[in-house]
Amino acid sequence: MSIQKVRAHISQNEALLFERSSPGKRGYQLPGLDVPPVDPAAALGAENVRVEIEGFPEVSEVEAIRHFTRLSTWNYAIDYGMYPLGSCTMKYNPRVNELVARTEGLAWAHPYQPEALSQGAMEVMARLEAALLEITGMDAVTLQPAAGAHGELTGILLVRACLEKRGNPRKKILIPDSAHGTNPATAAIAGYAVENIRSSERGTLDLAALEQAVTEEVAALMVTNPNTLGVFEENIARVSELLHRKGAMLYMDGANMNALVGITRPGDFGVDVMHLNLHKTFSTPHGGGGPGGGPVAVKKVLEPFLPVPRLKRAGKKWTWNYKRPDSIGRVRAFYGNFGVLVRALAYILAHGGEGLRNATLDAVLNANYLRKKLEPYFDLPYPLPNMHEVVFSDDRQSRRGVRTGDIAKRLIDYGFHPYTVSFPLIVHGALMIEPTETEGKLELDQFADALVSIAAEVESDPDLVKSAPHSTRTSRVDEVTAARRPVVRWKPASTGSQAAG
Repeated sequence: MSIQKVRAHISQNEALLFERSSPGKRGYQLPGLDVPPVDPAAALGAENVRVEIEGFPEVSEVEAIRHFTRLSTWNYAIDYGMYPLGSCTMKYNPRVNELVARTEGLAWAHPYQPEALSQGAMEVMARLEAALLEITGMDAVTLQPAAGAHGELTGILLVRACLEKRGNPRKKILIPDSAHGTNPATAAIAGYAVENIRSSERGTLDLAALEQAVTEEVAALMVTNPNTLGVFEENIARVSELLHRKGAMLYMDGANMNALVGITRPGDFGVDVMHLNLHKTFSTPHGGGGPGGGPVAVKKVLEPFLPVPRLKRAGKKWTWNYKRPDSIGRVRAFYGNFGVLVRALAYILAHGGEGLRNATLDAVLNANYLRKKLEPYFDLPYPLPNMHEVVFSDDRQSRRGVRTGDIAKRLIDYGFHPYTVSFPLIVHGALMIEPTETEGKLELDQFADALVSIAAEVESDPDLVKSAPHSTRTSRVDEVTAARRPVVRWKPASTGSQAAG
């Protein structure tokens, strides 16, 4: 008796619903009509009757349920496993946040309902502002910006408005090569030229190079702290002094506040303006295009220029203050992404001050734990103490023809979402890993074991890694073409093609 090769019963290579279709199948069954049939077009009007969809799959209810349930298990999510994406802080969003955000009076509040009916929502925003000011050590904050990059632009526009008020908006923004990639775009959109500052051999700001670059033409320095290497800028107070001496300002990209909350405050080491990513540090769901939250916190000198309207206490009630002549104006419809703000406040209050500090310590501990586990197998170009993330390079593996993208794709076969590939740019072939405080030791050990196993595969069978992933329906794709010309339309099987995109 010959043994035939049988397709796995449950497989990641789930067939398309179109391929499961069988003519005549229905997902429902209804009893026969006990009234005379009516022509739908005659009863409803032909314009209100949808024609049959050509090629629409015909399957039973149980087939449809099983199909989409199986697909859902291959739709990677934070509820399924860790996201080791460095510099992007993809952590679990506690369900209590979702419960609070769905409170009827908050979830269904119209953004333009009268102030008298909005006191609870305004109180939420006021309390969140107060909490963020305590966490950052700044003097005022706006909750309007819809995301981190939006917060960046708002912050630099505030700097520009302040300098214009003084008589000279200046011409340049300084940006270290260890900063986030959106920083140069932000500066350019705000009307500034960008000057790059090279990092020192230690991976931190080069004070000598910075001092030479800070002239009367410089409006601000945009620094990410900790930087994209996961390293804290140990001379940040000195950096602030250099800028202020020349009348320039210090902007801090707060995307990595996950490593600072409860430990140190940007306002205390000389930052003039910064943004926060609520969807990173304060756990609002991240990804899928939003919505997000990018509040901007400022020192007193920039407060007059914050976007309108501003929350204002009038007796026992909250009101909106639009009478701010120096304001840069609105940067967002309504008052920001309110549901995101509710989630952030819920997260902060649930943790409390000590809990937030503990979350930071756990994030730093997890990153250093992975560093120690993986350091014998991957090169670490910048060995300074790291905080919430660690950046390795593929130098050792590239000698066998395997690059960081290959290793990331092989991780998929082990059931993990890939790390951040090839960023930051100052590390050639970067493997950027941030476990966040979300992950426990078991998950970290499994992740580290997977990477150690892949490092061994690179030595014994590099082609196995270079051709990964092997367990997915689609293996290697032309990523450049896919990005520029995505195919998202299904073609019937008779054409010899399957769904793509």
